[in-house]
Amino acid sequence: QIARRVSRTKPIAVVKSGRTRAGMRAAASHTGSLAGPDAAVDALCRQAGVIRTDTIEQLFDVAMLLANQPVPRGPRVGIVTNAGGPGILASDACESHGLVVPALEPATVEALRAFLPREASTRNPVDMIASATPQSFEQAVRLVYDDPNVDAVMAIYVPPIVTTPLEVAQAIVRGAATAATEAEAHGRVLKPVLSCFMGAHGIAEGLKSLQSGSIPSYPFPESAAISLSRVARYGAWLEAPEGKAVRFDDIDSSEAARVIAAAAVREPVHAEAEGAGAARQNWLRPDEIRALLAAYGLRMPAAGSATSPAETAECARAIGFPVAIKLDSETISHKSDVGGVVLDVRTEAEAAEAYRAIQARLRELGRDAEMTGVTLQQMVHQGIEVVVGVTRDPAFGPLVMFGLGGVQVELTKDVAFRVHPLTDLDASAIVRSIRGHAVLDGWRGAPGGDVQALEHLILRVSQMLEDHPGIEEMDLNPIKVLSPGDGCVVVDARVSVKRD
Repeated sequence: QIARRVSRTKPIAVVKSGRTRAGMRAAASHTGSLAGPDAAVDALCRQAGVIRTDTIEQLFDVAMLLANQPVPRGPRVGIVTNAGGPGILASDACESHGLVVPALEPATVEALRAFLPREASTRNPVDMIASATPQSFEQAVRLVYDDPNVDAVMAIYVPPIVTTPLEVAQAIVRGAATAATEAEAHGRVLKPVLSCFMGAHGIAEGLKSLQSGSIPSYPFPESAAISLSRVARYGAWLEAPEGKAVRFDDIDSSEAARVIAAAAVREPVHAEAEGAGAARQNWLRPDEIRALLAAYGLRMPAAGSATSPAETAECARAIGFPVAIKLDSETISHKSDVGGVVLDVRTEAEAAEAYRAIQARLRELGRDAEMTGVTLQQMVHQGIEVVVGVTRDPAFGPLVMFGLGGVQVELTKDVAFRVHPLTDLDASAIVRSIRGHAVLDGWRGAPGGDVQALEHLILRVSQMLEDHPGIEEMDLNPIKVLSPGDGCVVVDARVSVKRD
């Protein structure tokens, strides 16, 4: 809370040690296994606008930029250099760390051509070639700074055989100062300028001149790009509006409390199968999960339960074909791993056979005693599969996870975390922060999903955690995100509560 407030006016940069741990606990949920030891810290920094660095060197590199230059208003970088190789390396480093190397405006390109030799490249990165003079650096920095497609300028100098590092440094300072003065006079946004002076010969006096001009200099293009990317991310956080807490009125918190309280006092079944985790938490039964989710407005398909092949056939007919049949067990978390899921069952005979097949598979594994029956559920064929989960970090409390769902979630690891409680902007950001978020908008002609309903589902989960701190872990996986306007359906779920 303090960091959120302070970061609005003064940047906070941190380096965090202890990013790994030797023995991760055997998590019983997808969310628990994917929430590495660093997930909470990373999520907290992102939400609070804290600039996180990986090393002490990066910490000082970022501080040097923040102390001397304005925070960029966007990720677009204009690069000016006298050597093509470092310019390309800088472009690669920028793109690799979330920055953009945009095309320059035609007017900027024409102005650069007016004084650069024919062999020079006037595209971004601007390669003025080895013959570039200090005056070339001054003009190029000023022109690229003024380009409306650019949010920050990086000047790279590689000393040729005959070198003038002091004059080049002074020229870069003059070009940046002139551009900043003109921008200020016309009410335009000030942009950061940073440099990279490579090599050792005669560089010291150049660095001294840059320092006097408040232009940070880095030994390598990659160092400059990494620092700029960290600060640009902070700039994006500053530009974003502050989120607000959301509470839904159609909640039956007392019903949820009843379900949780009943589960918390229940003696565990086959506690040894869950290992150490069983000593502190109980997993809810399917009927309890349905009641809990319904209390918070989370929709599930029509469902029922059975404890024999005949009951399974009868229940399937009552629900309506096709159905999915899943193992019901208080100790087996991942049903697919033990052959405990049969999909698209279309007749009563198939339903009875599915029960017998699940039972036989568990018998082969020596775990048939852990089967308490099966849960039947109406099949939901359409929709995009995602996962929403909850796990508790010992230091930071509940973490909310979002990602593309299904049985491959731990394989792809395309997930993001946020620290509870979530604001409306947190819910929107977490959905868009995974690599595969484009599928929700409709990828290559495929139908998109109801993103607004998905964000509301995530906020309802956050409200559930706020109201009921006894919830330890949760996996809503998969959730089917239906077409825009049709909402979301939780197809499968696992929830555990703290044992009394």
